[in-house]
Amino acid sequence: MPARVKARTRWGGGTGRRRGVHSLRGKLTLANVGLLALGIVVATAVSLMAMRHYLLDQVDTELVQMRDSLGSSRLTVRQIDSLSALAVVRDRFVAPAQQESPNQDTIFTVVDRTGEAVTVGGFPPTEGQRALAAAVAEPSGLTGADPHGVTVRGTPYRVTGARLADGSYVLLATSTDGLHKGIAKALKLDLAVGTLLLAGLAWLTMMNVRRRMRPLEDMVETSSAIAEGDLTRRVPSTRDPTDEVEQLRIALNSMLHQVESAYRTRERSAAQLRRFVGDASHELRTPLSAIRGYLQLYDQGMLHDPDERLRAWRRMNAEVDRMGRLVDELLTLARLDQQPRLRFRNVDLSALVRDAAADLRAQQPDRPVAVTAAGALLVHADESGLRQVLGNLVGNVRVHTPADVPVRLGLERADQAVRLWVADKGPGLDEEDAARVFDRFFRAGGGAGSGLGMAIVQGVVTAHGGEVAVRTAPGEGLTVTVTLPVRGAGACGGRA
Repeated sequence: MPARVKARTRWGGGTGRRRGVHSLRGKLTLANVGLLALGIVVATAVSLMAMRHYLLDQVDTELVQMRDSLGSSRLTVRQIDSLSALAVVRDRFVAPAQQESPNQDTIFTVVDRTGEAVTVGGFPPTEGQRALAAAVAEPSGLTGADPHGVTVRGTPYRVTGARLADGSYVLLATSTDGLHKGIAKALKLDLAVGTLLLAGLAWLTMMNVRRRMRPLEDMVETSSAIAEGDLTRRVPSTRDPTDEVEQLRIALNSMLHQVESAYRTRERSAAQLRRFVGDASHELRTPLSAIRGYLQLYDQGMLHDPDERLRAWRRMNAEVDRMGRLVDELLTLARLDQQPRLRFRNVDLSALVRDAAADLRAQQPDRPVAVTAAGALLVHADESGLRQVLGNLVGNVRVHTPADVPVRLGLERADQAVRLWVADKGPGLDEEDAARVFDRFFRAGGGAGSGLGMAIVQGVVTAHGGEVAVRTAPGEGLTVTVTLPVRGAGACGGRA
């Protein structure tokens, strides 16, 4: 399975196993739903307990008020039965006897000292009154205590008691069945609403996490594409990125850019190495072939004339010298590629320029040479490297231009840099050749030389931290400009 398909199965719209609770999306959703469920349970429990406490307190307050009223009246059972002025109280005792329901809200009953229900107003105690009397084990314990709960015929009640003047007790009970049913309904409602909230939160979390994790999916797809060979892929930006994801995207794109650059550099270096080995082999094959040919002629006895033997000997020496120079230049380039430690010291660059011009005049007396390097200009550099740079530039002019073409060597101090140039009025180069002038073994028009001189110039200047550039056009000559940095305030002097 390709890497991209695997990535889509894991993160995208496939049905892979990572789509379950083991995925980051599922874990985040479960965490949010679990936290909300815990909050709902705690909030529901606290609210229902508070509501129950409040309602029971209301019921207990009413019972205590009625108990205190009866207790302070100092009535007896006979007085309650005979006094018509207490018709309301009589109705409360008698009405339950006439109309009793299994789940009546309030029950009043009179019990004697033993806790047995007694007859009041000529009416015997009802089943509910007897059940209440039976549920209260010790009536005397209710007179001074807070109301407490009892169960009468399967129905919960809050009960209290008042002691009459003759030693009897009045038991007062209020049903809390409605209260508990109301709490149960509230609990069901809270559970239903909580379930809807949890479902909504789970859906919203899944959508939000999917949107927030889309950059991560893009990163996985980009990495998979790069693993397949597409080094140009980058992680795209999203409409509403988070800071952390955006920072990760920028860092990943920077890393991918560096990886691509390193890969391109390696490929380019490998191609240059292959071309370099091929060119070096070709350059060494020519003198070796010439030497082998002359040796074969000598071995076969075909060089009878002393002049022919002398000419062959000179040709072999010339080819050996050519091979020696080529090997020396190759070694120089190899050392420059290894970034050698240069021997920096104060060097009078003006003197080096004048020496290079004097060498050129000695080799080609008919060539007009102009020098703009009066006085002294000190630079902190490697003297042998700069001499090689000037020698290669002047030698390039000597080899590739006619002997009567004017040459100008110049030197000037710029801002934090020193600029050196060598310009000629020769045939110049076209744009394609100018772009390859620093390539190794490149010879414009198949000219003479090894084709390594300008490459060595660039390597030495780069080792000094400088830059080298050419300006040329067909028929307008060639100007090579070398720019070297000034190292330290006291390392470079000015013109005298």
